[in-house]
Amino acid sequence: MGRLFWKFFFFIWLAQLAAILGLSAIFSLERQHDVARWQAMHAQGEIPANALQPPHPPEFIPPPPMEGKRPYPPPPNGWPPHPPAPLPLLPLAVCTLASLIFAALLAWYFAKPIRLLRSALSSAATGNLETRIESVMKRNDELSDLGRDFDRMASQLQSLIDSQHRLLHDVSHELRSPLARLQAATGLLRQQPEKTEFCIERIERESVRMDRLIGELLTLSRLEAGVTGKMDEEIAIDELLADIVEDARFEAETSGRTICLKNPAGTQVCGNHELLHRAIENVVRNAIHHTPEAASVTVESRLLADGRHLLLTIEDEGSGVRESDLENIFEPFFRTGSAVTTEGHGLGLAIARRIAKTHGGGIRAENRATGGLRVELILPIASR
Repeated sequence: MGRLFWKFFFFIWLAQLAAILGLSAIFSLERQHDVARWQAMHAQGEIPANALQPPHPPEFIPPPPMEGKRPYPPPPNGWPPHPPAPLPLLPLAVCTLASLIFAALLAWYFAKPIRLLRSALSSAATGNLETRIESVMKRNDELSDLGRDFDRMASQLQSLIDSQHRLLHDVSHELRSPLARLQAATGLLRQQPEKTEFCIERIERESVRMDRLIGELLTLSRLEAGVTGKMDEEIAIDELLADIVEDARFEAETSGRTICLKNPAGTQVCGNHELLHRAIENVVRNAIHHTPEAASVTVESRLLADGRHLLLTIEDEGSGVRESDLENIFEPFFRTGSAVTTEGHGLGLAIARRIAKTHGGGIRAENRATGGLRVELILPIASR
């Protein structure tokens, strides 16, 4: 038994013992009063000296009613009282024993789930995050709610640690490829000095690729850590979309693709201008990369029916995504089979989702019935 059990037991039993002693004191005072009264009546001769027990009054049987006559009066009061009974020691001892057992059971009932929770926390502290205690408690009160909260915390911690392990593995994998190409270019430059221009170009390209990867990782890390900067800017969403579409149109037209902006919402969003620009641009660029040549990308904005949220829709005419991967595309370093050969590291949509959540919104994706992918970005509008 732990210390908490003995604390519960001591205080519960002490309260019950105090109640028993209080009742015993009341009974004792009443007994002393009865003894004093008995002795006074005995001294005044109201009770015979040889009377061990007071005589019992005869049973009063009323006569049958008689017309015109009143019934006999009831027997007079004032029969000698009973002698005071001795103090009930046996009932007091039974009550004390029962309170002892009850206090022990009650203390065990309260201390057991806390002991289970302590054991689970100790197990989690050693790295075993698969420990669960809700199924072991088998109760329905605040302590079981605490057990469910622990299970949820352990599950989230396990998920975060697993994601960190996956992220570390993916980062090492993404960095290994450009580093390998850098080493190959360096070796080729030493063996064939006549290919200096080609090797330098390759080294510059891989350096830019690594710099872009590290920048995206730093952005994702800051977002996950809650370092977002100023979040109270009022952003005109139409101007922001116009700037992003204009920049994306220049990139799309070089590869025979088109991009158009529909239905300006004419509203404002409160947040960080740079982060929102980054999130929407990532989604638009992703749509351009997955749209075939001579196809188009559509960007549309409108207010939702509640009047408090803005819906941004980016649609492409690509091959779409498998239904099982619609949620995975927002995970870091996830790329579909059709996206393996494209440039990028699979961080754009992950950053967009973190930015949307930071602004109190969300992002989701679905396949279009006519082909392609539709990404919907929901943002709360600025309250006036």
